[in-house]
Amino acid sequence: MTSSSSDELNLTREKTNKSYSFDDVRGWRRFRVLRPGRGMYHDIKRRLPYYRSDITDAFTYRVIASTIRMYFVNLLPAIAYTLDMYRRTGEFYGVNEALFSSALAAIVFSILGAQPLTIVGITGLISLFNFTIYDIIQIYDISIYPQFMCWTGIWAAIFHWLVSFFNLCDYMRYVTDFSSEAFGMYVGIIYIIKGVEELVYEFSSEGNTAGYLSCIIAILYFGTIYGLEKLGSSTIWKPGFREILADYAYVFGTIFWVGFAHIPGNLASAHISKVPIVKAFHPTQPRSWLIDFWNLDLKWIFVALPFGLLVMLLFYYDHNISSLTAQARQFPLKKPGGFHWDFFLLGCTTFVASILGLPMPNGLVPQAPVHTDSLTIYETRLKVIPLSEGEDTEIRSPIVEATAVVEQRVSHFLMGLALIGTMTGPLLVVLHTMPSAVFAGVFFVVGWGSIESNGILQKLIFLMSEDRFIQRDEPLRTIPNKKLYLYVGLQILGVAVTVAISQTIAAIGFPVLIILLIPLRSVLMPRWFSLHELRVLDDLTATNKAVLASLGGAPALPEETREEDWGLERRRSEGRRGVPRQRVGSINR
Repeated sequence: MTSSSSDELNLTREKTNKSYSFDDVRGWRRFRVLRPGRGMYHDIKRRLPYYRSDITDAFTYRVIASTIRMYFVNLLPAIAYTLDMYRRTGEFYGVNEALFSSALAAIVFSILGAQPLTIVGITGLISLFNFTIYDIIQIYDISIYPQFMCWTGIWAAIFHWLVSFFNLCDYMRYVTDFSSEAFGMYVGIIYIIKGVEELVYEFSSEGNTAGYLSCIIAILYFGTIYGLEKLGSSTIWKPGFREILADYAYVFGTIFWVGFAHIPGNLASAHISKVPIVKAFHPTQPRSWLIDFWNLDLKWIFVALPFGLLVMLLFYYDHNISSLTAQARQFPLKKPGGFHWDFFLLGCTTFVASILGLPMPNGLVPQAPVHTDSLTIYETRLKVIPLSEGEDTEIRSPIVEATAVVEQRVSHFLMGLALIGTMTGPLLVVLHTMPSAVFAGVFFVVGWGSIESNGILQKLIFLMSEDRFIQRDEPLRTIPNKKLYLYVGLQILGVAVTVAISQTIAAIGFPVLIILLIPLRSVLMPRWFSLHELRVLDDLTATNKAVLASLGGAPALPEETREEDWGLERRRSEGRRGVPRQRVGSINR
């Protein structure tokens, strides 16, 4: 990009960033819902000038590595969730539905999305939602499940369009680390539970021998991926070799452990279960791709309405939080976001997926920041601390800095094409060779990634650490322990209640609990914590002005507080210690 074109884009960005705001507006114009379509319009206007560079900037090795990495990172969890749905929805949702849904979302958002870095596909939460509705419908008439799910998706799509049209995505600017950390911990625990359930199913369906072998494969698969990604972010070997280990950890681990399960002899004779497949490009059930939703009784159509509202609430938080984490403050992004327009697109993909009988795709919280990370250029600088004058004794520590991000839409598009290719006969046969135990390992990798780097766990470790080994400049040292316990206790309470309800037939209500974390943080917690305490303990998930411009700017702050001061202590601490590379499941900020 030339200097003149870059200056023009910067000028355009400044103008559009200022044009979408309700802060200084008086009268009826200050009400967002009374100015419909304004957010979507400015999202398109803000992002459109960058469309050409979204393609030309993709001619770099990082895009190749990102495409391969994200193909595996998207494919394996999607199949893992689908195996759960396959067994718990009467085999209605299968591998082809999962691949079709993921490919549809990837292609639509890579071509038309305002935030192409956000990975869209099948999540564990929509899997939970789908089989919980199956359990409810089974009480009445299981034969209407396909049509009922279709109408649930149609209502959800309508609510998506209303939310995006009336600028309601703006309220996501109030999302801070308090709620996103709690959500990340919830996701991690649910995935670990799903991994255990997968292994328990292997014992019950295939016997003890297959069950024990599945446990070994799942645990060692987790250890392989975890170890390779740890090496990738370490100081062992040369940077280029470490980068390869991090980029292709899933490729190496998957190929090895799938092959391990087929070694002739005792291993092959254990008969562990494999991924079930059907004919290429065909639904799992003997039906057409189009669901006959017009054949559902009127009363069930309106019964599906509140379920559609719950889907929208889930996607409102889950999809937008994935977009926020993909554009979080540790990534040096230059291009703007577009939350309203992308949520409108999500309504479109929800509608299409529903009438085709596919799992409804949405933003992937674990994978979205990993996609940005895979496109991030890191530099490791050396920090040297001399211990005493005149002696050759010093402490050397690496500081990892993110210097740039390859912001483009090609890697997401190529991943979508690869998923379509996976629906072909030969590659479906390859999928059929994969043991289910590998996908239990995938659940463990994704789940532990969300837990290990989570801010809740980090604060608990701080509280349990011996004081003399804590850095003197650690901001948490300025907070009374009782306030730390209260803050973490509120997060853990939210996680515990949400996990508990997810294990019952009332699991469809968990999106409401997740949404309630936002007003809890914005309205109640400022009464219990001082401004200094909240500055240290919490921060906006996204602080980039180009990203927040799509949400009408940063949220209103307490009096006599500057925007750049909010979360200042946390950001200073991150600057001194550098930022860790994202791993799958990690939403560390």
